[in-house]
Amino acid sequence: MPKDIEPRLLRAFTAVADELHFTRAAARLYVAQQALSRDIRRLERELGAELFVRTTRQVTLTAEGQRLLPYARRVLEAQEELTAAFGGGRAGAGAGRPLVVDVSAPVSTGSAVLAEARGRVAPDVELVAHFHSGLTGAAAELLAGRLDVSFGRVGGLDPAVLARLEHQLIRYERMAVVLREDHPLAELPEVPLEALAGETLYAAAGNAATVEWTDLAAQLFAGRGIVMAEPFPQIEGVEEFTRVVAKRRWSVLASSVFIAMPGAVLRPLTDPVPLSPVSLVWRRGLRHPGLDALREAAEALGAAGGWLATPPGTWLPSPEAEEAGEAGEAGKAARAAR
Repeated sequence: MPKDIEPRLLRAFTAVADELHFTRAAARLYVAQQALSRDIRRLERELGAELFVRTTRQVTLTAEGQRLLPYARRVLEAQEELTAAFGGGRAGAGAGRPLVVDVSAPVSTGSAVLAEARGRVAPDVELVAHFHSGLTGAAAELLAGRLDVSFGRVGGLDPAVLARLEHQLIRYERMAVVLREDHPLAELPEVPLEALAGETLYAAAGNAATVEWTDLAAQLFAGRGIVMAEPFPQIEGVEEFTRVVAKRRWSVLASSVFIAMPGAVLRPLTDPVPLSPVSLVWRRGLRHPGLDALREAAEALGAAGGWLATPPGTWLPSPEAEEAGEAGEAGKAARAAR
């Protein structure tokens, strides 16, 4: 029976199992491919089992590899929790590798937080930006280890996925609508929701990576006569999004933190004022000075900009509305007890 299997070997195994490609797995772990191959061979020797079938064209898990995978994931999760509980938050811990941060788009709450955080870390701490639209898709990348941090609405995630992540609510973004410059509502400084009755709005339906946003839109549109645009293939990149929206003459559900689009205007929504909750999200047990800097930056920007303010007459999706109500009642009770 194998004893004292090093977590590094299990980490190598899960990376190859996720990628089914040694070169991509090595890049993900920031190691040489030869070193990764040696670790896999060593693990196979220690277990007395072949874990992968390798050909010139593909890599697949054997039956023994499939059997090992859930055990390996549980061991690595437990190790991350142990590291977090006993000294994992020391200054400099984890600084040896870049922290991969998904900010969704160049103009976003995540981008603002990342820019602020870069001014708070030591020169040897690297924060690398990725642009992965949609927290549902980014969450899968977080759990696979291809991303470390992302931003978005956690209320729309599968509870089983959310249980493996940690998150911090950092902002309520005011929601808005993107309209063509010649749209009748474009002249208004703010657009009442009732004015959109009968309108069709694009809200990323059909994009499996942005399920949480489409869910929010469906809740907002319900009972207001607003129609969700039919599912459309995932649109990659700002330029392509701008092109498709212009060609199809869509109105788009957006947030007030949004890219500028030629030939279109961004108008805040009102009556009520809908808010989109944005959280900073990371893999459970992750410890890195860059993550500390991101959390501090989000708190500082939030305090300065009133990011968590919820004025009267606002709307939140479920379950965030219920959670905000519970938090408010708890705050009242705490103040009354003083």
